Formats: sequence, C-alpha cells, structure tokens
Amino acid sequence: MAGFAVANERLRVLEELEREIGASLQSAGSVILELSKDKAAERLLERQAAQFSAAVLKVEAELSAQIRYLTQVATGQPHEGSSYAARKGGQMALNRLEYARLRLAELVRACEQLLEP
Repeated sequence: MAGFAVANERLRVLEELEREIGASLQSAGSVILELSKDKAAERLLERQAAQFSAAVLKVEAELSAQIRYLTQVATGQPHEGSSYAARKGGQMALNRLEYARLRLAELVRACEQLLEP
C-alpha cells in the first residue's frame, strides 16, 4: 500500500506541475498581448513577467526533483528486462507462417491447374 501512496503523491505533484505550466503560459500570453498594444502598461508587464519567471523556476526545480527521484529508483533496483523483443519476434514468426501458408495455397492451385485435363 505504501507504494501506491508514493505513486499517488508523485502523480499529484505532476498534476500540480501541469497546472503551473498552464499558468506560466497564461502569464507569457498576457505579456505578449500587453506588448502588442501601442501603450503597454509597464506595471502589468513587470508583474506578469515576474509571475512567468517564478513559475518557470518552480517547474524547473520540481522537474529536476522528479528526474532525480526516477534516477534513484531506476538505478536502485535491478532491471527486469523487456518482453518487447520476444513479442515482436513471435509476431514476425506468425507473419512468416501466414505468408508461407498463402504461398503454399497458391502452389497447390497452380499444381491443380496443371493437372486438369
């Protein structure tokens, strides 16, 4: 159960990061919109730019923490391997088998045509 709690907490943090990224994009959009005006309000620009910078710093710090955590988890446990290669090999063998079956069916039809009077 403790593993689920850690995973849920990590997911919650990532969802919070997603919201923070959205807020930073909104701040950047506000800055761009304000800059497109003939007379930009300097105070608004400074406030929005500060919010954007703070959001970027927060996101960067939290993503770095997430990456450090994932690195520790990945290197702290033995790698169990992947079944992708085996599954792909099995699928390719099935495809070759089907192709051989079709070619044999064509060969049987060709032989039957040759033997017809």
